[in-house]
Amino acid sequence: MPNLPDQSFPVNFPALGQPVDELALAEIKGAILAKLRLAIGKDAGMATKHDWYKAAALALRDRIVHHWLTGEKQSYDAGAKRVYYLSLEFLIGRLFTDALNNMGLLQVFDAALGDLGVGLSELRKCEPDAALGNGGLGRLAACFMESMATLAIPAIGYGIRYDFGLFRQIIVQGWQHEYPDEWLSFGNPWEFQRPEVVYQVNFGGGVEHVESKGRDVAIWHPGETVQAVAYDTPIVGWRGQHVNALRLWSARSPDPLKLDVFNSGDFLGATAEEARAESICKFLYPNDESPSGRELRLRQEYFFVSASLQDLVKRHLAADGQIRGLAAKVAVQLNDTHPSLAVTELMRILVDLHNIRWDDAWQITVATLSYTNHTLLPEALETWPVELFQRLLPRHLEIIYRINVAHLALADARCPGDVDFRASVSLIDEKSGRRVRMGQLAFVGSHSINGVSAMHSDLMKETVFHDLNHLYPGRINNKTNGITFRRWLMLANPKLTDLLREVCGEAVLDDPGQLSLLEAHAGDNAFQQQFRNVKHHNKIVLARLIGERLNIKVDPAALFDVQIKRIHEYKRQLLNILEAIALYHAIKDDPQRDWVPRVKIFAGKAAASYRYAKLIIKLINDVAEVVNNDPVIAGRLKIAFLADYNVSLAEIIIPAADLSEQISTAGMEASGTGNMKLALNGALTIGTLDGANIEIRDNVGAENIAIFGMEAMDVMVRRKQGLDATDVIRRSPGLSRAINAIGSGEFSPGDPGRFESIAHALRHLDHYMVSTDFDSYYDAQRGIDARWQVVPAWTRASILNVARMAWFSSDRTIREYAKDIWNVPVRGTAPLALQTPGAQRGATR
Repeated sequence: MPNLPDQSFPVNFPALGQPVDELALAEIKGAILAKLRLAIGKDAGMATKHDWYKAAALALRDRIVHHWLTGEKQSYDAGAKRVYYLSLEFLIGRLFTDALNNMGLLQVFDAALGDLGVGLSELRKCEPDAALGNGGLGRLAACFMESMATLAIPAIGYGIRYDFGLFRQIIVQGWQHEYPDEWLSFGNPWEFQRPEVVYQVNFGGGVEHVESKGRDVAIWHPGETVQAVAYDTPIVGWRGQHVNALRLWSARSPDPLKLDVFNSGDFLGATAEEARAESICKFLYPNDESPSGRELRLRQEYFFVSASLQDLVKRHLAADGQIRGLAAKVAVQLNDTHPSLAVTELMRILVDLHNIRWDDAWQITVATLSYTNHTLLPEALETWPVELFQRLLPRHLEIIYRINVAHLALADARCPGDVDFRASVSLIDEKSGRRVRMGQLAFVGSHSINGVSAMHSDLMKETVFHDLNHLYPGRINNKTNGITFRRWLMLANPKLTDLLREVCGEAVLDDPGQLSLLEAHAGDNAFQQQFRNVKHHNKIVLARLIGERLNIKVDPAALFDVQIKRIHEYKRQLLNILEAIALYHAIKDDPQRDWVPRVKIFAGKAAASYRYAKLIIKLINDVAEVVNNDPVIAGRLKIAFLADYNVSLAEIIIPAADLSEQISTAGMEASGTGNMKLALNGALTIGTLDGANIEIRDNVGAENIAIFGMEAMDVMVRRKQGLDATDVIRRSPGLSRAINAIGSGEFSPGDPGRFESIAHALRHLDHYMVSTDFDSYYDAQRGIDARWQVVPAWTRASILNVARMAWFSSDRTIREYAKDIWNVPVRGTAPLALQTPGAQRGATR
């Protein structure tokens, strides 16, 4: 790479909490005004808030780019190994204040914008909250990208530049409605379009085999070609010392307009190929109930995998000059099963395009790729009909068959004559209409397969990958998820951050291990009051938002009980609202009792095709309508469903939460990251022994968390016994009454049968153990009520949750990936407090 001229900007910007230098302030004001005039084309007197936001964002971007290019050159000059992170989701949220904070420019920009007559807090609302993910998977990818930049690991994230993201959720009369998420309607000042970075991605057609120099050579003659165009977004690490790129691909047709067809009068037909190509990047997770929806989903996955691998191979060859050393210089991480086609695509590139012999290519592929599994749900491991594969990716199906031949030969050698074992590990499922198993493909084609919590990784070995683990022992390892404290503490909860800096020192901003210093103050009355004041302030902010959006008045002094995650049966929002119904009945029966005021806060989206989950949303809202307007309850129980859950909404809810609902059916939540964010901000967790809840318990102490319900092995046993829950319901009057209320129309008087399907499932098809776990959950909630009334003890437990969460930093997780999987160095050494979970209390995992 050529030497870059010195374009550095002044580095004398103030440290956090320090006075703003007048020279720096003047420079930033000048830069913003220059961008407003030269890049936006507006004078200050005519500029809208969006204009000011874009001008400020572009001024900040200029300062980021220098760090970005400098770091890029240094890593290439050093011949550093690079990490490529492939994910169908990147839920990055708003970047403006995140980048300002990491660059150390938050205060000076705040002051500069204030002098110019615009407020930073208002401008950040102008930035759209792109729904380029559906929840924990996409948010984890965003946290990991930030941590890789913070640890100066040269990396690129690869994904799709969706035109409309997931969807914008609107609640109309309690029902979810989906609308396009038009996050690009005002442009995107963070991205750089790279029109020169274009790759051909092929589909369909056929494969010709010819002999060349004694070898069989496959030539793919595609029936369709789509172009992938790159858009780069800089991801800034802490203190701005390193910047990585998030490269998202947009799809277009090589022939966007057939002019002869257009001139013949067929205006729509003239752009049909362009419309078909662009459909790939229109929308995250299209409904795959129809054949066309399934085809689009597979096209999306191959499109971004193919473009990404072509790009990283080209980068490697430019830096290293030879393909055989790929694994020594490149680590490719597959974030969940969606990028599994990387196995076959890398083989195609190596064998078909670079003439590497099959066995050598396979060794390179396995050594290069690693796979993170995020779920134990078999349906989430993805399978595709062989017929669809044959039609869309004929060469890749051939490669899968050949991989499977060697794979099954190994299976036969390991377990001779065991037909069931062979069928279990095969890449082709012959029992369900011949389908390609993508989870198995990712497992076989990767040298490392990691779960995302200790329990999840252990269960992988016992359940979905039991036989593959027997065939390839030692590949499965654990990397418990983490979160970036810069986003989920410093930005989301600035008042708590200021308090932590006072008590733990400025070093807490760089080393979360310093949070442990809080423990000495957990029982101090004065500090407890300061801590409660911060929480109360955050609850006032959330209460105001609930009032503005829902016209529901909630008391900030009440217990804020929060469940925020995508709506799914295994997440058990149904258990939560069922307990709310039982509590509602109990308050009505004894209104004179001294009940603990409680606000139940829900947020999350249901997949557009997930009808049962959407019915649960309707139930939550119908119950809220009755409970919130019942004068007998007198406000002691309020229920709020906040629509269109996204990163920015989470940043308001999480700091205000008193209680964190992590109540998934045991054995079904891989990890969770919302549980970490809420505990970090002082919420006590009520949850099952599932996912990372176990490690949170080990770190914060069993006395500072509320565990209930069956464990994973109990769930398996119960399911074998049957799913009918009538025996459980018979023994639980509160549960029986709540289910009867749902089924009889107490909360849907205009449509009494609306929720009968839910009531029937609770009685006879209790797959997710909602009825079975109800009494344990209800009792645990009453235990929470009792703890809440002892204010000093509750505050102490809340403080200890914050103090003992250091291990859940995504920096720690990425250090483990770097050391154990990618074999890449990181800057500095891990603080001692981040190395062992629960070390101070002797906890074990």
